[in-house]
Amino acid sequence: MVEEKKKAGPHNVVMEDRKRLTVTGVTEIDSFDEQTVVLFCDTGELAIRGEGLHINRIDVDAGELNLEGVRIDALSYADNLPSRGGIWGKLFR
Repeated sequence: MVEEKKKAGPHNVVMEDRKRLTVTGVTEIDSFDEQTVVLFCDTGELAIRGEGLHINRIDVDAGELNLEGVRIDALSYADNLPSRGGIWGKLFR
């Protein structure tokens, strides 16, 4: 059986007072603890760093995540780059 990857919809990030964050377009949550939440969107990996972070609500069907914390310090993206085919891909970049 072939698993079909579901589109999460448009990706938006809304932060309120550096304490509350709403993210849409989420396809998967990789990991989370009180200092870091790592999730995936169609646009790449998003790492959220702060203090006292906790997830209030996640809606997998809508691809929406709400979290809050004492303080949100950083949001950083890492692009999802497709692999380029082993040694030949590295030689012809």
